[in-house]
Amino acid sequence: IYVMNADGSNMNRLTNHPGFDCCPAWSPDGRRMTFTSERDGNLDIYVMNADGSNMNRLTNHPAADWRPAWSPDGRRIAFHSFRRDENGEIYVMNADGSNVNRLTNHPEMDSSPAWSPDGRRIAFYSKRDGNRNIFVMNSDGSNVTRLTNHPGFDCCPARSPDGRRIVFTSVRGGNGEIYVMNADGSNVNRLTNHPGVEGAPVWTAD
Repeated sequence: IYVMNADGSNMNRLTNHPGFDCCPAWSPDGRRMTFTSERDGNLDIYVMNADGSNMNRLTNHPAADWRPAWSPDGRRIAFHSFRRDENGEIYVMNADGSNVNRLTNHPEMDSSPAWSPDGRRIAFYSKRDGNRNIFVMNSDGSNVTRLTNHPGFDCCPARSPDGRRIVFTSVRGGNGEIYVMNADGSNVNRLTNHPGVEGAPVWTAD
C-alpha cells in the first residue's frame, strides 16, 4: 500500500511485506486505513494508522475476506467474504473486528459494499439475477433493490458525498468504462470513453 498527494507527488510506501496487500480504504476521519492482505497466509482485513504504523488484523478466518468499506461514522466496516459459501457475501463488523454479521444470503455473488453518507443504505453489485448489476439494501441487509438492469455487467459502485448519485464501472458499451446515475438508478450517463479499461471509481470528499 502506498499513499501520495492528489497530484501524484510525494509518494510514500505504507506497508512492506512479502504477502500481497490491496484494497485500501480511508476511515472517515482520515486517521486510519483498512486494507486486505495475505501476509498471514490468507486474505484477511487489517487496519493501520494513516502513516502505516500500529497495524492490526481485524479478521481471522480460513475463507478470504476483502474489499473493506468504512461506515460514515467510522464505527463499522462492511466487507466481502467467502466464509459461508464459494460465491461470496457481504458482511459487516465493528471497526475493531468484533461482532461480525452476514448481510446478504444468496446463491450468487454479492460484493463491493458502498455506504450511503447517512449510513442507512449500502450499495453493492451482485450476480443474483444472472448478470452483474448494482443493487442497494438497508444497512441491516433488508430491502434489497436492483438499480441497474443491463446485459453488460455493472460493478464497483461508489456513493457521492451528498448521497444523490452513484458512480460505477460497466462494460455495457463493450469495454470497461465509468458511468454515473442517480441514487435510485435513474439517469445513467457514461463519463469515460477510451479503448483501455477504466474501473474502480471513487469520489473526492468535497
